[in-house]
Amino acid sequence: MTVPVIAFFNNKGGVGKTSLVYHLSWMFGHLGLRVVAADLDPQANLTAAFLDEYDLEELWSDDSHPMTIYGALQPLVERTGDVADPHIRQFDYNVALLVGDMLLSGFEDELSDEWYKALSSEVGSFRVLSAFWRIMQKAAREFNAALVLVDLGPNLGATNRTALISSDYIVVPLAPDLFSLQGLRNLGPTLNKWRREWRDRWARRPQGDLEIPGGRMQPIGYIILQHSERLDRPVKAYQKWMARIPEVYTREILRNSGIPSTKVEHDPNCLARLKHYRSLIPMAQEARKPIFDLRPADGAIGSHYFAVQSAHADFEKLASAIAERTGLSFPLGREALL
Repeated sequence: MTVPVIAFFNNKGGVGKTSLVYHLSWMFGHLGLRVVAADLDPQANLTAAFLDEYDLEELWSDDSHPMTIYGALQPLVERTGDVADPHIRQFDYNVALLVGDMLLSGFEDELSDEWYKALSSEVGSFRVLSAFWRIMQKAAREFNAALVLVDLGPNLGATNRTALISSDYIVVPLAPDLFSLQGLRNLGPTLNKWRREWRDRWARRPQGDLEIPGGRMQPIGYIILQHSERLDRPVKAYQKWMARIPEVYTREILRNSGIPSTKVEHDPNCLARLKHYRSLIPMAQEARKPIFDLRPADGAIGSHYFAVQSAHADFEKLASAIAERTGLSFPLGREALL
């Protein structure tokens, strides 16, 4: 039995994607689900959110990096064997990290080459292309996790293609601006193409006991982040872009042009609209904890205290929406969210 993999992806950067994965990992953990957060972005920003510089220096201090995602890939890279058992860093009873690595960028060319070689049914190509998925599944089994949340870089390269065919579900983080809308227009056709091409390769897979991902890549919705608000309404500069998101998402990502246009607040594809919580971010970084776990001892007093409560409610609601759309259930049932 495999563990569901949820990828958070947008080929437009700067939308708060890494912070989203970080906070959702903790929220799912708080709600009783064991989570592996997998950092497949070569910039390793998710890893930097979990670990301080001293930890990173220790993990990246030599050429082998055995405690990172790259260390698990290294036998494949060096042609000395298959993927190694991954090391995971546990932070809480329910939260663990598959540590990222900047060396991952060096794997890009090989992933690109093997994508085309897989058309010839070469078992080595399928071994490489399934490596991310098999490492994540191993990590999830080791940690007894209920799900894997994946952070990816903002590009349409071979690394992200391989990571996305390893995902069961895709969540698209967005900012209400022109760049995110253009990103959706680029992303939709690309996801459709990758899904179609992987189905072709999957049909050509060699017979044997090698497990490979099905490439489901099912979009389950979008999240709008970092919109400025005044009197609980987005400022006018963002309103026109936000108004266009439902139609563009439906047409480009879901490939459906027959749905009448609707507002974001009524769009079933909108999982959440999250405020920026600007004043809490530096505080949370200093305390090395999610914003909804800040306490008065961390400086969350006065208006900050109420912002922390609001953030907790927002992320709890979002985690519930994602769980509902992916068939996950919380140990205490739905009443745990009330």
